[in-house]
Amino acid sequence: MDNIAGHKSSLTWAVNISVVVIVALWLFPTVGLFVSSFRTADQIATTGWWKAPIAAEQNLVLRTKAPDQQVQEGDLFVIAGNLFDEEGRDRLDISAWGTSSRDVAAYEPGDTAEDDQMRISVAENGDYRIESLVAMEGRRGERLFVTALVPPEFTLDNYRQVLTSGNATDSMAKAFFNTLTVTIPATIIPIVVAAFAAYALAWMDFPGRALLIAFVVGLLVVPLQLALIPLLKLHLQIGIGKGYLGTWLAHTAFGLPLAIYLLRNYMAGLPRDIIENARVDGATDFQIFTKIILPLSYPALASFAIFQFLWTWNDLLVAKVFLIDATGQTTVMTNQIVELLGTRGGNWEILATAAFVSIAVPLVVFFAMQRYLVRGLLAGSVK
Repeated sequence: MDNIAGHKSSLTWAVNISVVVIVALWLFPTVGLFVSSFRTADQIATTGWWKAPIAAEQNLVLRTKAPDQQVQEGDLFVIAGNLFDEEGRDRLDISAWGTSSRDVAAYEPGDTAEDDQMRISVAENGDYRIESLVAMEGRRGERLFVTALVPPEFTLDNYRQVLTSGNATDSMAKAFFNTLTVTIPATIIPIVVAAFAAYALAWMDFPGRALLIAFVVGLLVVPLQLALIPLLKLHLQIGIGKGYLGTWLAHTAFGLPLAIYLLRNYMAGLPRDIIENARVDGATDFQIFTKIILPLSYPALASFAIFQFLWTWNDLLVAKVFLIDATGQTTVMTNQIVELLGTRGGNWEILATAAFVSIAVPLVVFFAMQRYLVRGLLAGSVK
C-alpha cells in the first residue's frame, strides 16, 4: 500500500539522498570557482580551494639587498637585512631555505651556506647576513628560496584584472556586454513569437492545426549542428552576414520549437470557461491573448525564459559560426574564456575569476525565477 497516492513511499530516503548528491555535485565546483577567484596564484598552486581559510606552507622567492648597499667590515663585505622587509611583506616564520631552485629546503633557519668566497645565513624571522671576501657586483640582490607558513590571503586584484584592467587579452568587460547584447534579444524574440503561435495552436481552430503541432514536436529532435552551415549560407546569401542580427535569428530558430511546445501545453490547460466567457463578452482573439492568456501563462513564459537565457548565455558554437569575426569586437564571454585558456593557461586565478564572472548572471537569473520552472514544465501534463 506504500505506492498508493496519498501514502508516503518507503523509498523517500533514497530520493532525499539522491537530491543531496546531485546538489553537492553541482554546488562544489561553483563554490570552488568562487573561492579560487579571490585567491592568489601562489595559494592556488599550493593548496586546494577547500583549504583557503587555513594557513599553509608555501615556497617563496625573495631577494636580498642589491650589492650597491654592501658595507665593509674589516676584510669582509657585508649585506644584512630582512628578506620580508625587502619585499614589503609581513614577516613570517621560516621553516627551511635554500639558494637553488633545485633544493629549496637545503638549509634550516640559522644554518650557513658557504662557497669559496661567500657565506649566507638566514634566521627564522627572515633576518639574513651575507659575507664576502671580495666586493659583490651586480644590480640585483641574491635570490633565496624560503619555505614559510603563510596565512590565508584573499584579494580583489583578480576581479580588477578581469573587469577593469582594459587589457584586451584579460578583460571580460567588453565580452560581458557583448554577451548581454546577444542574450537579451535572443531570449525575448522567441518568447514573443512562440507565445502568439502557442495561443493559435491551443485555442484557434484552423485546418492543419494538428499537423503543425506534430511538426513542432518533430523539430525538437532535429540536431542543432545539422542546420548551422546551411543557415549561415542563407544569411550570407540574403545579406545578413555575420553579426548580432544573424545570431538573434539563429537562436530564435533553434529555440522556437521548445518554446511553442511548452507554451502550447500550458495554454491548452487553462480553463476553457474563461476563454468562452471572454468571447461571449465580445473580446477579440488579440484581447483574449493579451489580457487573459499572457497573465495566466507567466510561469510557462518564465520557465522557457530560464532555458533560453542559460542556453544563449553559455553558447559558444552558435556565436563562433554566426557572430565572432577576426576583429574580436563581438567576442562573447565563452569565447573570451577559451582565449584565456591559451594566453593564461597557467594563471588559474585569472581563469577562475573569468569563469565565475561568466556564471554569475545565469545563477542570479536561475535563482530569481526557479520557482516558476517546475510549474511551467509540468503545465499541461495533468488535467
